[in-house]
Amino acid sequence: MLAALLGSAEIAAVALGHRLGWYRCLADCSPLTAAELADRTGTDARYAREWLEQQAVAGYLAVEDPSAPPDDRRFSLPDEHRAVLVDELDPLYLMPLADATVAFVRHVPHLAQVYRGMRTLSWADLGDEVRDAQAAANRPFLTGALVEEVLPAVPGVDDVLRTSGRVADVGCGYGWSSIAMARRWPAAQVDGFDVDEPSVQRGRRHAVEAGVAERVTFSTEDIRELEASAAYDLVTAIECVHDLPDPVGVLSAMRRLVRPGGTVLVVDEAVAEEFTAPGDEVERLMYGYSLLCCLPDGRSHDPSAATGTVMRPALLRRYAREAGFSDVEVLPIDAGFFRVYRLVT
Repeated sequence: MLAALLGSAEIAAVALGHRLGWYRCLADCSPLTAAELADRTGTDARYAREWLEQQAVAGYLAVEDPSAPPDDRRFSLPDEHRAVLVDELDPLYLMPLADATVAFVRHVPHLAQVYRGMRTLSWADLGDEVRDAQAAANRPFLTGALVEEVLPAVPGVDDVLRTSGRVADVGCGYGWSSIAMARRWPAAQVDGFDVDEPSVQRGRRHAVEAGVAERVTFSTEDIRELEASAAYDLVTAIECVHDLPDPVGVLSAMRRLVRPGGTVLVVDEAVAEEFTAPGDEVERLMYGYSLLCCLPDGRSHDPSAATGTVMRPALLRRYAREAGFSDVEVLPIDAGFFRVYRLVT
């Protein structure tokens, strides 16, 4: 319990430092005194000093001479900490998880009402802080390993996307996966679908900024209502099936959208295959997200499958078979926090 309390306070301090631009400033021009950090970031020197000392005590920052007078102490961000705290595209970047945790905890009073059946808490209720944090947390994987390692390892995917293949990216969020696929395979056309309007608007802007807007489209249309059939060579659902109130309906639509011989992929959390207690760090993290975000959001819709973040392979296999797939294959691909499933038509 004490370790959890320490972690909670330190995560809040990390999120505060990120919001104030202190880590970025230290990464660019450390070592700095509190006054120098405050001057460069438009903040208060006394608060900056307290934060710098806390960060050094916690091990996030280094201090040149701990015995120096408080206002003379110089603090720096160790090079080996940059990936976790500053470098937005590095696979080790964890800052968005700190931001998300602080945002989730803010809703605990609302969650108490949700758990009593007095209200719901949807993705829209959680707001842009959570949208931004989730998109930023997934971005390194979506723009890196997904297109450089995962998709090329799936039989047939690289070949078809090299020759003007079409992709339906279901639950595309801010569009990072759709954009990355278009950049990795310049002949491909990618259509991103997400029912969250603010996310789709961000995706459109990101596509323009990335110079791929002519080959990447984004739509809020529910794919269950699409008239198109057998239109895509690759249909993906990345880190979203566990959030869906109607996973069977969406998977059924994905099966209808894929061409004969095409590929349907689901990428979701790499939770344990069976429930065990106590669990490892991944299980603990995923149950935390489920309690604070994914399960309440899923249940804010009626009816709802109420899956939660911890969607084990057996449950996805049941959903897929109910959607008309013959089987689900777990691909032998190391995707970090994620497991890669190929749904067999």
